This record gives sequence, C-alpha cells and structure tokens, in this order.
Amino acid sequence: MPVLRLGLPKGSLEETTIEMFRKAGYKITVQSRSYYPAIDDAEIECIMIRAQEMARYVQEGILDAGLTGHDWVVETGADVLEVAELVYGKVGRKPLRWVLAVPEKSDINGPRDLAGKRIATEAVGMTKRYLEKHGVTAAVEFSWGATEVKPPRLADAIVEITETGSSLKANNLRIVDTLCETTTRFIANQDAYKDAWKKAKIDRLALLLQSVLRAESKVGLMLNVQQANLKKVLGIMPALHRPTVSPLAEEGWFALMTVVDETVVREIVPELLAAGAEGIVEFPLSKVVP
Repeated sequence: MPVLRLGLPKGSLEETTIEMFRKAGYKITVQSRSYYPAIDDAEIECIMIRAQEMARYVQEGILDAGLTGHDWVVETGADVLEVAELVYGKVGRKPLRWVLAVPEKSDINGPRDLAGKRIATEAVGMTKRYLEKHGVTAAVEFSWGATEVKPPRLADAIVEITETGSSLKANNLRIVDTLCETTTRFIANQDAYKDAWKKAKIDRLALLLQSVLRAESKVGLMLNVQQANLKKVLGIMPALHRPTVSPLAEEGWFALMTVVDETVVREIVPELLAAGAEGIVEFPLSKVVP
C-alpha cells in the first residue's frame, strides 16, 4: 500500500496544526517524547519536524510533503513546490512578521543605524540580504533561541518573528522595521508531486485544510419564512453563492439556508425578524469548500 510521508511542524504551531487536522477529519495522536504521531489514515505516515528544517527534508525526498512557513522555504533556498497557503498561527489567523527590534532606549531607528552593530537572529540569510539591500555592514549571529532576551548585553538588535508583538514588548523591545511577512505553506517534494497517487493525496489534504480555515470566520444560518415575505427576506440575506430555498410541508412556507460571515449575523438578525423571518438558527461550520 502506498504511503504519504507527511511532516508536521514541531513547536509553536504543533497544537494548532493538530486541531486543524481534526476539523479536517483526521485524528492525530502525539505520544510523549515521540516524533512519530499516529494518524487515523493508514495511507499517511506523520513525522514531527521543526518548521525551520521542514523544507530541506521535503526537498531531499525524506518527506513527501509538509507544513512550514514561506520564510523558511526562502531562508533555506529549498526547491520545493508550495501547494497551498494556510494562513494560521499559534494565536491568530494573520500573516507573521519578521521584524527588526531594538531596546526601547536604543539609538537605532532604522537600518542605516545598524552599521557596525551586532544582530542576533535565527534567520541569518534573510537578515544578511536585508543589510545588503540597505548597503550596511553589521555582524549577524545565529541565535539558538530566547532571542528576545539578548539585547542589549549580547546583541544590539534582533531580527525575530512575531505574531502579536507582545513578547517583544514584554522584553522592552520596540520594532524598527519589518523585513518580511510570512504565512504557513503546504509544501511538496517536486518528484513526489509528479506521482499521480501522491499528488491526489496531497491535493485532497490541501483542499480539506483550506476548507477548515475558510470556515472559521463563517457560520450557517437557517430560517423559515412565508411566501409573502420571501422576496424581502432574500434581499437581506447575504450568501456564499446564493441561499438555498426549500418548500416546507405547510403550503406557502419556505426554509432558507445560507452561509454568512459570522460578524454579519448580529447585524441582519433583527432585520430578518422585522421582515417576517421565523425560527432563525445559527450553527457553526467545520469546513467550507468552494
């Protein structure tokens, strides 16, 4: 039986990724100290790998596919195929930023002020390209972690990834510049994606994962309405494409169902009631497939 070797990100994205797979219909169980989670799909073999290393292992064919940040694909220069963009993080659902940060009282206010300074970061290649772009010479040192605590004694500045900026603020750092924005990508090995079976499996996973993220900001809405009020209610209801209208057992009554942005519901429910809608029900969605 063919098997897809899938890399899952170890670390900050681990729990969020496993929960996303659960909503997509896959149960992943991680045993303590094990890097080989169990998944309820005999055609998939999971391995936990740090996002920083994922692209390299996918390029080399050790993994057929995996999830990692676009920043690490660029940083490592890996020749992989980016199958899908998956905008999610540990806290929220927005792109992450690699930023230049310095102590609050630092006299560094821009890239030009970095000349002759020491910068700590995990993204050494990205930082060196940033300095070259601005014509600045500075020492760039690889940081093995806890980068935020290194200024001012161990480094003059850092280049660090942030989602909310709260960790930087907690360490009395301020953001000077943004080097790049990045999102999670579902990547595949070039040769693996040429295999018909593996390509179909990868595409199916990508579709389901994207449908989970698409559903997070939306809800389903059901209601009943008399025929006399149908046109008025339809004029109020937004829809992903168009509302589903079904006749009820009682003549002259219809059931309407649609998918809407969650933030819209609070605005339109009073309007729907005033237009003659009855029995309004809002329900959560696990997937939205276009």
